[in-house]
Amino acid sequence: MERCITKYGGLVWSIAQRYVKDRSSAEDIVQETFTDLWKTAKRYDPAIATECSFIGMLARRRAIDFARKESRRPQLEPLPEADHIPLASDESTAAMRCDSEQVRAALGILPEETRQIFSLHFDQGMTHPEIVEKNRSSLGHDQDTPQTWLDRSAKPPAPS
Repeated sequence: MERCITKYGGLVWSIAQRYVKDRSSAEDIVQETFTDLWKTAKRYDPAIATECSFIGMLARRRAIDFARKESRRPQLEPLPEADHIPLASDESTAAMRCDSEQVRAALGILPEETRQIFSLHFDQGMTHPEIVEKNRSSLGHDQDTPQTWLDRSAKPPAPS
């Protein structure tokens, strides 16, 4: 393979540079070409083409494939340099206070079991499995999940 790269590296490089603008992409094409050549060397038939033609054709195909793939990618523009990046404020805004007050009021009308689940999840950051483990014995629902508890609390009590 080293002999092949030494002998045909310039050919593959020149073909790659015809299809892409930057050096990094051309290097990728050269690498892909020689990797593909290594994997498919047994397909070479000297009765059909010379080594040079076979490798050149393979390089051209890799370069075209690469260029097509790149043309389908969205063209992203870099963000402008910022002198100052604003940080999140520790002060709550009026909208946040309002939302927080509304949420607290809504939680106040929920059953205690449901409030406890919300508090464990949102205030203490516990995951559903952690909530299940913590509440199995205290809530008496050994096989239930927090979602089941929340669903159950959302339904109005059955008439007696």
